[in-house]
Amino acid sequence: MNNSPGNPTSPSQPFAGAASPNTVLDNRYRLDGRIAAGGMGEVWRGLDQTLGRPVAVKLLRPEYASDESFLVRFRGEARHAARLSHPGVASVYDYGEVATADDYPTAYLVMELVEGEPLSAALHREKRLSPERMLDILGQAADALQAAHALGVVHRDVKPGNLLLRPDGAVKVTDFGIARAVDAAPLTATGIMMGTAYYVSPEQASGRPVTPASDVYSLGVVAYECLAGRRPFDDRNPIVVVMAHQQDNPPPLPADVPYQVRALVESAMAKDPARRPSSAGAFARSAAGIRRSLWSPDAGRWSGP
Repeated sequence: MNNSPGNPTSPSQPFAGAASPNTVLDNRYRLDGRIAAGGMGEVWRGLDQTLGRPVAVKLLRPEYASDESFLVRFRGEARHAARLSHPGVASVYDYGEVATADDYPTAYLVMELVEGEPLSAALHREKRLSPERMLDILGQAADALQAAHALGVVHRDVKPGNLLLRPDGAVKVTDFGIARAVDAAPLTATGIMMGTAYYVSPEQASGRPVTPASDVYSLGVVAYECLAGRRPFDDRNPIVVVMAHQQDNPPPLPADVPYQVRALVESAMAKDPARRPSSAGAFARSAAGIRRSLWSPDAGRWSGP
């Protein structure tokens, strides 16, 4: 399966003024096929005709692209994201603002095209992942987040749709900075908070400052979903979900999850940021240590589903 940055695993209906195949942006980026559509816009497989390089192109919905205050934030965050250089981060190559053939405004990000699928697709298909595989995937994601945090960039929207799994087992984190640009946009504009609410940290949910510890919490929520086959708080009402992240303890993980893994997930999901792993790097090191201790060649293997 081919995929690239974006939340859904299959395309939804295009929005008004959306592009069509063979559209060329700024006489350079040809759009070949729509990969996904979500609250912010669409993701297309494309071609950089100048360099002859396949790319992923994210097009913003007109309601965002016509909002100058949003575009100011988005341009700034695109610059921050373009600074990130790490094997576990999907690279940002370019940014531009154009009008579609129907004269709808749009802005676009040109990104590395990652062959593979988002973690959300793997979870939809497999329901649960083994603890060892979860630790491998989220350990890699945590390493990438640590590199971003070291440059002062907090992701703010860590979720399965933003963790891309390549066929060789490598993990790429995508959509850095986009969530921050959206922070001040109204919830009702596109309902974008629905997907984010499932993984939001208590401090982000309550409007307190977002820090690297917020990304660690979201990693913990993704880890929980991988192990349990369900999100810890899964109401259809995003307000109920956000309140649960602030006030409620998640249901216990399945009994077949080793206690060391359980302890890491519970600490990452602590309501108090000070009680979480001290950094994304610390989460990655803990994940690697647990994998070595439980799944070394002379250790027993997990017998779950």
